[in-house]
Parts: sequence; structure tokens; C-alpha cells
Amino acid sequence: MEIDIEVDEHDGIDPALRNRAARRSTLVSVGVNVALASLQVAVGVVARSQGLIADGVHSLADLVSDGVVLLATHHSRKDADARHPYGHHRFETAASLVLGLLLLMVGGGMIWSAMGKLEHPETIPHVDAVALWVALTALISKEALFRYMLTVAKRVRSSLLVANAWHARSDAASSLVVGVGVIGNLLGYTILDPIAAVIVGAMILKMGGGVSWEALHDLVDQSADDTEVGAIADTIASTDGVKDVHDLKTRKMGDMIIVDVHISVEGDLTVERGHDIAVEARRRVMTRHRVLNVMTHVDPWRSPDIDGGF
Repeated sequence: MEIDIEVDEHDGIDPALRNRAARRSTLVSVGVNVALASLQVAVGVVARSQGLIADGVHSLADLVSDGVVLLATHHSRKDADARHPYGHHRFETAASLVLGLLLLMVGGGMIWSAMGKLEHPETIPHVDAVALWVALTALISKEALFRYMLTVAKRVRSSLLVANAWHARSDAASSLVVGVGVIGNLLGYTILDPIAAVIVGAMILKMGGGVSWEALHDLVDQSADDTEVGAIADTIASTDGVKDVHDLKTRKMGDMIIVDVHISVEGDLTVERGHDIAVEARRRVMTRHRVLNVMTHVDPWRSPDIDGGF
């Protein structure tokens, strides 16, 4: 799931602020998931609701993903060193990939378990009404958690936190499906409870596939999106002394971006002056955008009138 994160080109994000926000929002998620998982699994067993148990297992999987997020944010904030000259930002991308794979495994396990029940519908028990109230409590709690986490993720521009927020939203959606399944079971349609578990599993599979695929692309140097690349190009082009911007390339480094670009300056300038222009262009880009480094190549520029003899 892709989320547009609004970026103010004049608003830089302090890495320390990002880490604090990530840790705080993740700890909130841990607290919510511990409470919900315990409640859902316990009531699911007592109320004989496979759908509710599956939803509780999903909440338990969230605890693992929260641990991955905390570990990744801890390592990604380390300074650059001899073996990691660009820093450790890709720990976040690797964590997103792990998170996606976890979702795939959890979703597949849920479907496998529920399909066993569907093959033998006579073994499906009637559930107790308390399962419905727990499902509704989980739905409200997870939706509120999703909105809180997504707000934090967009504020600090963290794709890892966005992925974790949507993980919470998948829980909210699964709780809704489980609630419908429990209602159907209470009305006498017992088969709806394992069907709800299958639907929840499919939703988790879809989410896990999307998160994993996006993280994999970032690990193989996917470029930033066109809007952000265009904004970076505009910042460089508006630098005093820059006549042209070309061969602009970007690649993701966690939630940061590395830029390679050719700029053209007046051909009769001194080397020192051309260097100063490149340094200023780099400074402006790194101040206004989530860019980790800019490598500039300076080319001489001649006006078309001179080159064409007009």
C-alpha cells in the first residue's frame, strides 16, 4: 500500500526526532497489541471462535513486527563508518522486508488452519456472544492505533512507520471481518466464522506481499518518486549560477535519498567558482529535502547563440 507523504521542501526532519517518534509510536503499538492479543486469544478459546483466535494471532504477529521496527530504528541511527560510508539507513528497508515476510507467513498460516475447518464443517462449534464484543473492541482500538501511527509516520516521513501503521489497519479490517463472521455464527451460520478467518488471512497475505515487494525494490536501488525527483531538480536549477540540470539520478537509502547529478555552469568561470556553485546546490538540496548526499558533476555551458553561430 503506497501512501503519499506530504513534503514541505523547506522543512527538514531531525534524525533524532524521527527516532524518538518511531520509538514512542511503536511502544504505544506494543501496549495495545499485548492487551488485545491476550484478550482475543483468551476469549476466542473460551467462546470457541476460530476467527477471533486468528485475529489474536495477528495481534501477536504485530508484537514481532514492533520488535523489528524498534531494532531497525536503533541500528539505522548509527553514524557512518568505514564499512558503511552512507550510514545504516537501509536497516529500515531490511526491516520492512522482514515485516512483509512475517505478514505473508501469518496470513498463510491462518488460511491453512481455517481451510481445515471448512473441509469438516460439522466440527465448527457455535460461538458465544462475548466474542462479538471483543471483536468490536479490537476494531475500534486498532483503527485508532492506525490513525495515530500514520499521523506520526507522515510527520517524520518514515516509510517503515507507514508500513507498520498499515499493519495496524490490516488488523482493524480483520477485526471487522471477524465481527461479521461471529454475527453469522450467532445467527446459525456457523461456517461464517472460519470463512472470516480465511478472508483475514487473504488480507494479510496481500498486505505482506505489497510491503515486501516495495522493500525489495528499495534494496535494489529504486529511485525516489517522480514528484520528489522533480522537486530536487527544481531546487538545483534555482541555485544561482546553475544554467542546466541533467542526468539526475536518485536511489533510496532507507527513508533517505542519494542523488547523482550533472549541472552546467558558464564555461568561462574559474574552477573555484564552479565548485562553489556545486557546493551551494548541494547545500540547498540537503537542507530542503530528505537527501543523505549529493554527488555533482560540473559541465561547461555555452548559450545556444554561441554554439549555433546565430
